Amino acid sequence: MRKRIVRIVLVVPLFAMAFLALAPLLFLAGGSIMGSNEIRDCIRPLSEGSGGFVSWRLIPLYPTLKHMFELFFDSPEFFQMFWNSMKITAAILLGQLVFGMPSAWGLARYRFPGKRAVYLLYIILMMMPFQVTMLSEYLVLDRLGLLDSLWAVILPAVFSTFSVFITYRFFCGIPESILEAARCDGAGELLIFLRIGIPLGAAGMISALVLQFLECWSLIEQPITFLKTKSLWPLSLYLPQISLEEAGFALGASLITLLPALLVFLAGSDYLEQGIVAAAMKE
Repeated sequence: MRKRIVRIVLVVPLFAMAFLALAPLLFLAGGSIMGSNEIRDCIRPLSEGSGGFVSWRLIPLYPTLKHMFELFFDSPEFFQMFWNSMKITAAILLGQLVFGMPSAWGLARYRFPGKRAVYLLYIILMMMPFQVTMLSEYLVLDRLGLLDSLWAVILPAVFSTFSVFITYRFFCGIPESILEAARCDGAGELLIFLRIGIPLGAAGMISALVLQFLECWSLIEQPITFLKTKSLWPLSLYLPQISLEEAGFALGASLITLLPALLVFLAGSDYLEQGIVAAAMKE
């Protein structure tokens, strides 16, 4: 009995905190199928500025799919920006896969003068916020003639140091004896990287790609700085443009925008956990 009481005392607060964490998602899901009049009644203190608290219901009194139909069949601008987000995110992840894995492999498996300095530089660049490098990136992209194009957002993010940092830890964990055995069998360095490094370090790169997807899918500062043409905007800039009068439409659009990130997170959660553990290991 005492163990049960202790277990209840421990579990109840955890469930309460889990509900608080999930509450915004539950409110979003409920609001996406809530009628316009019901939403207007719930947010009346906010829209009229009359004071008081906004009320909300987890389960709408009069559920409707009107906002979803409007979103899917009468919002070409939404789908255009949705595909912009897809193209930006896919190009960034592909670039990080092509450039990040060889960079991490070189740092992890080879000794060369200044290796520690290069690794320290990677850490410093990873910790720098976008505001620090914004001006220099803007000037470089302007000189290259890439401003106001999707490449202005894609190119700087392709060479992000975060994916290198995560994958580096996994490559360091590969036993040197395996690589030496491959060299004794006549395998070259490229073949070792392709046949041994990539399969054994794939979990690290996948975890890095999952984290980078979540970041790239919600980019705001880079697109708003480098993109002036509205037709090139990603969804992260489209949603804030929806007015409060279209709250139901905004909730539906937010739910659809959230789904890809949620699916990617759930699919890569195991790899993500491994990547976090590896990144936390002290060198």
